[in-house]
This record gives sequence, C-alpha cells and structure tokens, in this order.
Amino acid sequence: MDLGTLIGLIGTWVLIIWAMLAGGSLIYFIDVPSIIMVIGGSITVILLCFPMNYVKGFGKVLKKGFFHKPSSLEKLIEDMVSYAEIARRDGILSLENATKEIDDDFIVSGIQMAVDGTDPELIEEIMDNDLDNLSERHATSKGMLDALGKYAPAFGMIGTLVGLVLMLQNMDDPSKIGPGMAVALLTTMYGAVIANAFALPLSDRLSRRSSEEVLRRTIIIRGVMAIQSGDNPRVVEQKLRTFLPPGQRKVDEEEAA
Repeated sequence: MDLGTLIGLIGTWVLIIWAMLAGGSLIYFIDVPSIIMVIGGSITVILLCFPMNYVKGFGKVLKKGFFHKPSSLEKLIEDMVSYAEIARRDGILSLENATKEIDDDFIVSGIQMAVDGTDPELIEEIMDNDLDNLSERHATSKGMLDALGKYAPAFGMIGTLVGLVLMLQNMDDPSKIGPGMAVALLTTMYGAVIANAFALPLSDRLSRRSSEEVLRRTIIIRGVMAIQSGDNPRVVEQKLRTFLPPGQRKVDEEEAA
C-alpha cells in the first residue's frame, strides 16, 4: 500500500470517528439491525447484479485496489528496447532464450509469436483481444464497487423509512420519538459512509489502476510489433516514449544527453 492510499484511508476514517466522538460516545452510532440492513442488503443486491464467479473474486479486487504496485513504464521501455537490440544483433530467433528470463506472460506471449513467425496482423489481433478482455474484467470489478456505492445509501434510506414507520406507530410516547428518530437515521449514515468512505473511492482507484495496466500493455503491443518488423532499437525507443507524459519524456531525453 503506497503512502497516499494509507493516508487517505486512515485519514478519512479518523475524521469520521472524530466527528462521532465530538458529539458524544460511539455507542450512540451503533445499531446492529441497521448495520445488517445496509450491509446485508447491499451484498444481496450485488449477488443479484453480478455472476457468482465475479463476486467470489471480490476479495482479490479489494487487495488489488489497496496493495497493487504499478510497474515502472521507463523500465518496461528499457526492457523492450533491449529485446529489440538482441533481435537486431543476433536475429529474432535469439529472443526465444530471452523469454525464459521474462516474468511478464504478456510479453512472453507476444515475443514467442514473433519468434514463431506468426503473421504480424494476427499477433496484433491476439494481443489486442487479450487487452480488451483485461479491460472488460476491470470494468466488471469496478462495477461491483460502483454498485455497492449506489445501493448502500439506497438501503440506508430504506432502513430509515422502516425506522420512521415504526417510530410513528409509537407517537403516544413522546419520550421515544427522539431515540427512535436517531436510530432510524443511522441506516442512512451507514449507507453514506460505506459509499463515500470505501466503495466509491476504491472504485475510482481501480479505474486508475486499470488505465495504468492498459497503457502498460499497449506499450508492450507496440514494442512487440516494432521488434517483429525489425525496427532499429533507437526507433523502437522513440516510438514507445511517445506513451510517456511530455514532462517525463523531457527528463529522460535530458538524462540520455
């Protein structure tokens, strides 16, 4: 977990708990039926919206959102250029030995197809399809968090309405109106907290992670295609550096000079 994630996660919940404590005791904000209503209702709706095989992997989605560490694009470009240098110097068939030391299966798959003499258009089509499938999986994972962020407040409101109905049935005792209203509002609070302090921020984070991975794989596809076509390593480097932000490209060019 990077520093920004840690500060954001802890800071958000510290502020919420501080606001609760400033008004009294945390006991005032705990109501088991309300918790069950919001969390249980949100889970059942997610099961209704998404296939079970996706829901089973929800834990991996959370882990990736919090603990995934993006790889360096600069290092990736350096690796692709080094493969281009090997292919240029010793022939593309020599890359077959290099694939044994590569950890990324996507790079290995692309280079192996190039080594096997697969048609360039077919290589690009296969790798693009793989990228599209990755984007679809990421969109589904993000969709589960978006659904949680959408339905948790809705179930909070439903719980509040239920609580208000029950409260209105006991209007003959004015002393119970205040506590009854407080309990009824707790479900709305739970839904809002789950959505805005957990589900939606993590969804946005996963969206960013997905964009980073798509960019990374796009660089790999362009690198493999350049290697397959026999481009000069310097040309390969120039092609791939166009994917970097302008500021980063400038820094790298200055360092190279």
